[in-house]
Amino acid sequence: MSMQDQPPWLAAAWRELGQKEIAGGADNARIVGYFREAGHAAIKDDETAWCAAFLGAMLERTGRRSTRSLRARSYVTWGTGIETPRLGAVAVLTRGSDPALGHVGFVVGETDDAIYLLGGNQSNAVTVQAFARSRLLALRWPNEVTQTGAPPVVQSADSDARFEAALAHVLKMEGGFSNDPYDPGGPTNFGITLRTYATHVGRTLDGSSRAGLVAQLRAIAPETVRAIYHTRYWSPAGCADMLPGLDLMHFDAAVNHGVGGAIRLMQRAVHVEADGEIGPITRRAIGRADIAAVIARYAMLREERYRALPHFWRFGRGWLNRVKATKAAALAAALVERPNLQPGVSSSSNNGDDHMTTETGAPATKWWGHSLTVWGAFVTAAAAILPTLGPLIGIDITGDAVRQIGSDVGSIVQAIMGVLGTLMTLYGRARATSPLVRREMNVRL
Repeated sequence: MSMQDQPPWLAAAWRELGQKEIAGGADNARIVGYFREAGHAAIKDDETAWCAAFLGAMLERTGRRSTRSLRARSYVTWGTGIETPRLGAVAVLTRGSDPALGHVGFVVGETDDAIYLLGGNQSNAVTVQAFARSRLLALRWPNEVTQTGAPPVVQSADSDARFEAALAHVLKMEGGFSNDPYDPGGPTNFGITLRTYATHVGRTLDGSSRAGLVAQLRAIAPETVRAIYHTRYWSPAGCADMLPGLDLMHFDAAVNHGVGGAIRLMQRAVHVEADGEIGPITRRAIGRADIAAVIARYAMLREERYRALPHFWRFGRGWLNRVKATKAAALAAALVERPNLQPGVSSSSNNGDDHMTTETGAPATKWWGHSLTVWGAFVTAAAAILPTLGPLIGIDITGDAVRQIGSDVGSIVQAIMGVLGTLMTLYGRARATSPLVRREMNVRL
């Protein structure tokens, strides 16, 4: 069994390798997302059997219609039957003696006695595991007809409307057919590259197929455009779960920088580790964030990334104009959702990072112990009161002595805070993951 010409749904499945259930009351949002992509958005936990949800999500993500069922045996009659194992084929297995139960996964290898499947809910995770050939019920292959209609993801009408609005913006930015020799993406129509289109329709892009695929790309149908953007960018990037405004910025970034690149940019915008996975920490940071400030920072990070690209000299002006237009549209969408939001001004006491403030937010507050004014008032009051009260409790102290003690305490506190400040600076520098950048600052007198 050769690993050449790996089908796109199998490639998508490999990218999920290692995802596993979270013990206890928490749930892996990635696994919950498989249910949503397979058409079962009502399921919000990772304890429900999810082998069919995983397989269906990978098929739907790459433009193939699944059975949209959570029953593994629903794939026994799906697609086209094949006689021998094939890389990426759907294998349906028995599970115990109950004829209603089963397991389903993608074929990645075989021996005389076993078949190896890449699948979900295998030891509560996405793994590669061997199964006895005696359990094999069916081997199926997707029909050549690909999904070109509405995506299967069951979401609210609001989510659908937000996708349509975001898609309209992206298509406006992308324009029609182009074949710029300096564009590494090659022939492109509505922002869809030739390679992406070939993957969506299940064709291999080579010298013999290129001309025909270019002709098809020129005449691509609107419903195919919509399906590609939804299954390849909107859904995998998790845009539907984001607040209005941020979803648009993130979707546009996923189209331009790739889903993984966009997730890392968004994570940097909310000040969490940029690991390319939208997990509970990232979701919590997004939920706490000042969306207007996040959108502004996201736009700045995209500009920095564009400036570092080798083709910036040719496409840079267009890229920066795109970010500017997307930022304006994203802020407008956020304002529709929250009319009292002021673009660029912090509306939250926490922007997702305990030691950073947004560029345009209010100045940070200061602990009273840092204030020389407070210390001065305290020492002055003590110098006036203690010489009078001291003798009553057996303490003879002068005002000058109090002031000297206050000065000494102030010096000690100042020294301690200086040491702590130095240690915090060294610790923060050791944890830093992003380079310092120069920002423009307007000072109004």
